[in-house]
Amino acid sequence: MKTLTPEETIISKIVVLRNQKVMIDADLAELYGVETKRLNEQVKRNIHRFPDDFMFQLTNEEKYEVVANCDHLQKLKFSSSLPYAFTEHGAVMLASIVNSEKAILTNILIVRTFIKMRELMLTHKDILLKLEQMEKSSGKHDKDIKVIFAYLKKLIEQPQEPRELIGFKK
Repeated sequence: MKTLTPEETIISKIVVLRNQKVMIDADLAELYGVETKRLNEQVKRNIHRFPDDFMFQLTNEEKYEVVANCDHLQKLKFSSSLPYAFTEHGAVMLASIVNSEKAILTNILIVRTFIKMRELMLTHKDILLKLEQMEKSSGKHDKDIKVIFAYLKKLIEQPQEPRELIGFKK
């Protein structure tokens, strides 16, 4: 079985909720090497560091959706509490309150992964724009080619009158 690189492990734990890329508290706790309960205790003690755009609590529907779509989060199915989701900035803030060597190193990997994902999305956006431009220009060429073929077809279909040969005659 192939083991995932740290980057692939982090990417596999990023989910999209409320149109944002986030990581669930249980996944971050696992990456940081702490219990989810302890991580959330630290968050509650430092709640002023986590505005709504850094962290939010999942609704029952979102929790069900995450459990249904993410195999690695099946353990949340039986949890009585609703998990928290942390944006990229929330994950960075977590490193400052967990404050362990592993949390700091893991956090650096998380930030680099988010940056790489953003760069990939920008690259894909550029490629899509180029394809769109090519499609527009080829659409124009398609019309020109159709006109050329229409004229060629007319030339082929027109009856040819026998013409007098020109040149040296015997």
